[in-house]
Amino acid sequence: MQLLNNPPFHLTYCLNVHPGETWAENMDALRKKAAAVRDRVADGREFGLGLRLSNEAAIQLSEPGQLAELKSFLDAQNMYVFTVNGFPYGEFHGTEVKENVYRPDWRLAERRDYTIRLSDLLVQLLPNGLQGSISTVPGSYAAWVETDDDLNAMVDNLVDCVAHLVGLEAKQGKRIHLGLEPEPDCYMERTDQLIDFFESALGGRGADRLAGNLGCSMEEANELIRRHLGICLDTCHLAVQFEDLATSIRSLSDKGILISKVQISSALRVMPGCTELGKLKELASSVYLHQVKGMVGGRRESYRDLPEAEILAGNEPNAEEWRVHLHVPLYYAGDGQLATTSDELSPAVIRAAVDAGTQHFEIETYTFDILPGSMKTQDVVDSITREYEWVLAKLRDVDFGSESCKL
Repeated sequence: MQLLNNPPFHLTYCLNVHPGETWAENMDALRKKAAAVRDRVADGREFGLGLRLSNEAAIQLSEPGQLAELKSFLDAQNMYVFTVNGFPYGEFHGTEVKENVYRPDWRLAERRDYTIRLSDLLVQLLPNGLQGSISTVPGSYAAWVETDDDLNAMVDNLVDCVAHLVGLEAKQGKRIHLGLEPEPDCYMERTDQLIDFFESALGGRGADRLAGNLGCSMEEANELIRRHLGICLDTCHLAVQFEDLATSIRSLSDKGILISKVQISSALRVMPGCTELGKLKELASSVYLHQVKGMVGGRRESYRDLPEAEILAGNEPNAEEWRVHLHVPLYYAGDGQLATTSDELSPAVIRAAVDAGTQHFEIETYTFDILPGSMKTQDVVDSITREYEWVLAKLRDVDFGSESCKL
């Protein structure tokens, strides 16, 4: 939904919460789930969508007739598409994903070609006058980047994708930007790493490659990179890193780095003295990685996955706090020992993102199928609706200046 005109403010939820790897399954979710959410929260307004397309679904949607069918559906249902989750390339539900969610990473041409395919679809769906955004893997899983060749390959593939986005804007008049989504234990997990990557790797080798491809100056190449490549800031991910969200947003903006999209999400907090180890085991999933970060005596500790919580609890009894990369519903209030980072999503954070030029905001709690009943409602549409209500209540406390949100 468009909640502000000046500056533009579009809110959606990410359809990655609905299982489905084929376009037929995605379309079924639009008809049965997204339409039901729209009926509850849009109040007759045009309803914005955040698609999640696997590589398989993207190929199928590119077939003759499929895109025309989708456009007709959107028109009939008063819906529009403005953002795509291009992070998971393959299967994302019901099977062990873990670190395979980052495969193929940006070292490989498959990731570049998949992202270009998504951009070619989005530019055809995007309404005139709107920007489009695509979120993606933050380079790679950190353990996989071992040499300069790995780094150079990531830069080259990203810049080749930027060149394609530059061409799309020149031909279609529509601007699409790609957002690297920092995530715990990835090549880029913290704000300082993002800034360094943009200033060093992209500002050097990347700008040189783009300048050569487009026949422009290094300065122009850097401007085009910053126009079409930025950050998808997932608030769960940065909260797990114990980063102050508003400070991170301002730091990126001060460096001229685009915040392509903000994904509104909440991480799990394990409070000091937590004895509910059984609850942590219940939350451990065979599907996703749940990276864990902790503050212990002023230093940060890190564990690859939540099953290591036994080590966490046994070896670090004096921990100040643990944070777990587990997307929990925004409305979940916790139970005293288990809490969330949702209270860090303050009006100041939203205002900082708007001041930085962010136009796209996306609710992203994709873990519905693996959460215990105590953390969710029984129906996914009910859960998504409650998350919209939570976000809209937050927005009422934001000072947007001369214009009020259309709530």
